[in-house]
Amino acid sequence: MGQNADNRVYNFSAGPCTLPLEVLEEAQAELVDYCGLGMSLLEMSHRGPISEPIFEPIIEETRRLALSLWNAPDDFDVLFMQGGASGQFPMVPMNLLDEHSRGAYINTGHWVKMALNDAQFSGNIYQAWSGEDEAFTRSPDSSEIRLKDRTRYVHLCSNETIGGLRFSDFPGLDVPLVADMSSEMLARAIPWEKFDIVFGGAQKNLGPAGVTLIYIRKSILGSLNVEVPRTFSYAAQHASRSMANTPPVFSIWMVNKVLHWLERNGGVNEMEKRANARSKLLYDCIDNSDEFYRCPVQTAHRSQMNVVYKLPTLELEKSFLEQAAQHRLVNLRGHGSVGGIRASIYNAMPLKGVETLVNFMQEFKHKNA
Repeated sequence: MGQNADNRVYNFSAGPCTLPLEVLEEAQAELVDYCGLGMSLLEMSHRGPISEPIFEPIIEETRRLALSLWNAPDDFDVLFMQGGASGQFPMVPMNLLDEHSRGAYINTGHWVKMALNDAQFSGNIYQAWSGEDEAFTRSPDSSEIRLKDRTRYVHLCSNETIGGLRFSDFPGLDVPLVADMSSEMLARAIPWEKFDIVFGGAQKNLGPAGVTLIYIRKSILGSLNVEVPRTFSYAAQHASRSMANTPPVFSIWMVNKVLHWLERNGGVNEMEKRANARSKLLYDCIDNSDEFYRCPVQTAHRSQMNVVYKLPTLELEKSFLEQAAQHRLVNLRGHGSVGGIRASIYNAMPLKGVETLVNFMQEFKHKNA
């Protein structure tokens, strides 16, 4: 483990993200010859021999871990689908809406705007609140959300990876929530009674890109739109145990390993404590920098996963990124639509990584303020 650990950088990428080193090494050891079978899991049929299936126990264990570790109620199932979280933008209204109902959207930034654009092709949807006039610097109070009659669900993004803001508390409404939680999957406890669907891509907190987890309330499966192609049907995917077509075997296998790592490291409650510690350390550095570093998001709405900030000039930001890379602090460039700096500090980011970044930030400020 030593050489690999010594060579690894602190990767602050927004996704795909850093993964636990022990998980990567475990996968490396098993990749070529899985369980002494003479071939990789990547080469096997996902069905396998009926007498002794190989992959089916893996996906079932992954489902069990994903549910239990996030304390999901018995009324929830987990589907494993392809297409990324963005693939769910048209699929949610496709499954949940009929000609008499509509979906509401709380627009807190880039990913909800994408969802609004894609959902319009699958059903009657509308915007129930927008933070665009305030440059997406906060999430709304429940009292600000304007719902229309016949609203079937309210879509929100719990944490905007680009804008760096989150719902610190989820709105209390009379309509079920559908949440894109790609960057907070198994990173915080949530009030499940408010949700019908929670979905997210694995590539932030749970594994490599290629699989999307959809937590869905089983009691709604019988009332879903039946005029949906099988591949896109939540009911069909549930009935087939996410094996209606070939699933993303490698990605699910890796999610399984990360979930076991999460279990060994204290579960979601511990992940939330670590997220609080990492983000507090970084925000304290920003807020105590005499505005050399500036976070545009209102304090109560700041993300714990994606810390965004700017420096006084573009030239300083360029120099900051170049010198950070020399200190083995990589992928800190902000999204192209907003610029600046973005440090993504997901579950597998060690506190030492944030401490190293903060030390560099203080040194850079001292030299350039």
